[in-house]
Amino acid sequence: MTQVKTGDTVRIHYTGTLQDGETFDSSHGREPLEFEVGSGQIIPGLDKALPGMEVGETKTVAVPCAEAYGEPDPSARQSIARDQIPEDVPVDPGTRLQMQTPQGQVVPVTVVEASDTEVTLDANHPLAGKDLNFDIELVEVKDA
Repeated sequence: MTQVKTGDTVRIHYTGTLQDGETFDSSHGREPLEFEVGSGQIIPGLDKALPGMEVGETKTVAVPCAEAYGEPDPSARQSIARDQIPEDVPVDPGTRLQMQTPQGQVVPVTVVEASDTEVTLDANHPLAGKDLNFDIELVEVKDA
């Protein structure tokens, strides 16, 4: 059988869980995830677990936060005046919003605190600082 090597395009099914067992994402019920191994299209800790796998093989991979979304960056948190956010936009903590940079790039943010005068937004990835676990199944390998 063909073993995965860097540069191969693969298709995998996966379920990602947090340390407490809570599922944060899964490909089951939809098409498998397709990407090129070693190209940086997925988190490093998962990418490096694939070489050597064969079609049909399953594996559980523990990915420390440093090889996933990294540690939270304190500079990615910003407080802004409440009146700079339209009245109809919810600002309850945990709400996901999108902001636009002066260069026009869209950045997803999470509301972490809100008062009558100020809203604190966090642009860190929601999984930053978390160790992740993945159950993966190699569905297909397309040779490089």
